[in-house]
Amino acid sequence: MGSESHASGLGQPWWVHDPGTPYEVSRLKIMEFAQAIGDPNAVYRDPDAARQAGYPDVIAPPTFAVVVALPASIAAVRETVPETGHPVIVHVEQRFEYARPIRAGDVLHAESAVIGIRELRGAAMVTARTEIRAADGEHICSAWAILAKLPSAAANEPQPPRPRAKGVAE
Repeated sequence: MGSESHASGLGQPWWVHDPGTPYEVSRLKIMEFAQAIGDPNAVYRDPDAARQAGYPDVIAPPTFAVVVALPASIAAVRETVPETGHPVIVHVEQRFEYARPIRAGDVLHAESAVIGIRELRGAAMVTARTEIRAADGEHICSAWAILAKLPSAAANEPQPPRPRAKGVAE
């Protein structure tokens, strides 16, 4: 993991190994994820379809990496950004760059580092980079996430009512 330029003078990234990894990728988890996002692509469900497409087994949808990347990113934020009470962390944005697709049978490890912090309306907007690797060290994916770390007071303040669609009962 090389150095990167950092917002707010962070210096070199401090890589945090996510205690939730290794993550064992199964066909069932891939299929459940594909169903949850509404993607009917057969390579996410059918080993024969995956093999016909040139893969050794079913592959995961591109956004599946968030299952491993987000816990690692949150761990890095908690290690790097000072705590103030019981903050709320909100996932704002995500981007992935793949070396190869995640596939059934992979055992994944993640390391994440905070690479930038800026303030926006009292929230710390934290950019984290996560590197996901297979058990043998093969690089699978790099992920970048923006997480908003809200101050603890914001979590306890009443929120304004949300607009409702016409005809929806309260």
